[in-house]
Amino acid sequence: MSVTRILLYGLLAWFLYKLVFGFIIPVYRTTRQMKKKFREMHERMQEEQTKQQGFHPEGKQPDQASIKVPSGDYIDFEEIK
Repeated sequence: MSVTRILLYGLLAWFLYKLVFGFIIPVYRTTRQMKKKFREMHERMQEEQTKQQGFHPEGKQPDQASIKVPSGDYIDFEEIK
């Protein structure tokens, strides 16, 4: 082997090393972190949505009779002519 071939292989190995450890691995780690954060955010959004919808763990909606209607000064009436 000639000296130039050894130098070229050495440079190629150095460039591949820099590419893998300087670009590919950091990009992989960053995308993995972003996916994890988006997954956590999605789970939190779903939890908030179920809280806002009045989710009941038994899977049943409360009976209409058990819901109290606040009594106030307003009285519903029909006008008679």
